[in-house]
Amino acid sequence: MCEGIVWAVCLSKKKGTVKEDVGEATLVEGMGLEGDAHAGFMHRQVSLLALEDIEKMREKMPNLGPGSFAENITVKGLDMDSLSIGDRVSVGDTLLEVTQIGKECHSKCEIFKITGDCIMPKKGIFCAVIKGGRVKKGDVVKKVKK
Repeated sequence: MCEGIVWAVCLSKKKGTVKEDVGEATLVEGMGLEGDAHAGFMHRQVSLLALEDIEKMREKMPNLGPGSFAENITVKGLDMDSLSIGDRVSVGDTLLEVTQIGKECHSKCEIFKITGDCIMPKKGIFCAVIKGGRVKKGDVVKKVKK
């Protein structure tokens, strides 16, 4: 599907911890989600993950939910596999540009240790914030033309 919605907006104060769904937050241009430990000037300013992928992992570990994979924005309904590096995605009134798909995990997370699998290395979508603003649960998320 070419359009979805924000299911959760997640932050954490420390790296290496599960993020908490805060419902809404501010995306800062060139930085990421305000107050999040992963915000910064690098190319992975904000991360997206599909709710549908989290739900598949729940079959192996039922207590998983938004933020469990340290993603900032959990998206429902958007075909995340259709996104490529350089694509732009609007989230409410904000604009993101895809900079990386997946990431190498240097140390296996607790989810991998328990289930033998983790979706972030394959399914995580990392973006730079092109236009900032407030994002909240229920905002429309869609791929946009440059």
